[in-house]
Amino acid sequence: MSTWLSLTFLGNPLLNWLMALGWLVLVVGLVAIVQPIAVSWLAALSARTSNRWDDALLSALRGTRLALVGLVGLYPAVQNLNLPTLPGKWLLGLAAVGLFVQVGLWVSRFLDFWIRLSRERAVAHDPETATGLAAMSFIARLVLWSLVFLLLLDNLGFNVTTLLAGLGVGGIAVGLALQNILGDLFSSLSIVLDKPFQIGHFVVVDNFSGTVENIGLKTTRIRSISGEIVVFSNTDLTKARLRNYKFMQERRIVFGFGVTYDTPADTMAQIPLWVKALIDAQPDARLDRAHFKDFGDSSLNFEVVYWMKSADFTAYMNTQQALNLGLMRVLAQHGVEFAFPTRTLQLQVAQALPVAVQRAGGSAVGSA
Repeated sequence: MSTWLSLTFLGNPLLNWLMALGWLVLVVGLVAIVQPIAVSWLAALSARTSNRWDDALLSALRGTRLALVGLVGLYPAVQNLNLPTLPGKWLLGLAAVGLFVQVGLWVSRFLDFWIRLSRERAVAHDPETATGLAAMSFIARLVLWSLVFLLLLDNLGFNVTTLLAGLGVGGIAVGLALQNILGDLFSSLSIVLDKPFQIGHFVVVDNFSGTVENIGLKTTRIRSISGEIVVFSNTDLTKARLRNYKFMQERRIVFGFGVTYDTPADTMAQIPLWVKALIDAQPDARLDRAHFKDFGDSSLNFEVVYWMKSADFTAYMNTQQALNLGLMRVLAQHGVEFAFPTRTLQLQVAQALPVAVQRAGGSAVGSA
């Protein structure tokens, strides 16, 4: 038996090869046995506790990959072998790749658990924050794997400083090429942090109005009043003058009407009182002011300002309709007429103008 174990294969005794294989099998087998037990124990523990740390650890542990563990197992295996420089360096490099990628998976799943949990909590109370957390999740992944990549290269013997300088120059070029996409991405984060609107809010942007349905990393989708989806880039929304009606508690209404010039002054003085009585009769309205405003071209103009106690647009239209009908009735009862555009021409002369009728033959019939 010892004779077989002392046989040399690729510069190493068979015993050393068996020990290397044993280390590899031991590492993979140990993880394959321990990992399900640890997952089962953590799952039972998380079911009994209210904190989320054990759930996060459970999510991370479930990211264990036996293939990566096998690569990590190459490190103790190689220590027992006398290999040429290049093959030994490659095997140690594979072990480092397996280690860093596996650690990256654990950290990534750990972070994803907390971000996903935060999104689930935010969906019911703050949908916009949930969208922002999706952007933050993307950025967190990018930063994490960039760090893993740089640490791996540094461990493999590459000059990371030179690489970072090259990446800086390349990053500028990529940033210039993707400036529109990156601009929309950062505009999305700006919307999340500043919160000018959220999902479900009714907004008006330029000539478009509707309800916000989704805030993405690049675009925001708004369901217009007529039913179609209008898509805005996030950069355009952060630059636009946007009106958000979600936080409106009261609605200020200004409207006017005119009556004819033959309305007596005493009646004119009573019209604001009649308007006040009509507005006071509306449960959702509160009078601000009602005044005889000015003398128009063909009407005596009144201006009325009142507040709707509700931001509901339908309630406002119902109230305005009731006021319009009430004004028509009360003015008709008092013999006051609404004015409409008219123009009266008056010709005044000092004496009568002579008028003559000319016959077809040319002689005058008479004059006045």
